[in-house]
Amino acid sequence: MKTVIVILLVAVGSLKAQGLIGTWQLTDDKTCFQTEFQKSKAEKELEQSMGASKNAIAKLITFDEKGMGEEGIFSQGNKKGVGKSTFKYDVKNKELQLMDKKSGIITQRFIIDELTESTLVIHNAMKDCEIKTFSRIK
Repeated sequence: MKTVIVILLVAVGSLKAQGLIGTWQLTDDKTCFQTEFQKSKAEKELEQSMGASKNAIAKLITFDEKGMGEEGIFSQGNKKGVGKSTFKYDVKNKELQLMDKKSGIITQRFIIDELTESTLVIHNAMKDCEIKTFSRIK
């Protein structure tokens, strides 16, 4: 009986990690300062009228089924990203741990607030107010 329970717990844990597998684009990154202060109506109107920048830049993070990940910044028209880094990752309950590829030391910890087919919302485990929102692209 204990064996069946352990197998079910391992299966449920791997299903949660499978939902994370894929490539995600950062769509919103709020710091503690930004979450504490709300924008005024005038600021929101000005922000809409500013328009998009000439060169689109995207921050992507990829998680594979082997527990490895890659993060980088990509600009429009370039296939190779800038500042690309690889890491190991692990999901335990609702905590996403990013680890150094060679030593296995945990470098960052995030709490998964929302994980759907198209959206990933996480916050820093040490600072509840730092929220990152990703959209699945692959």
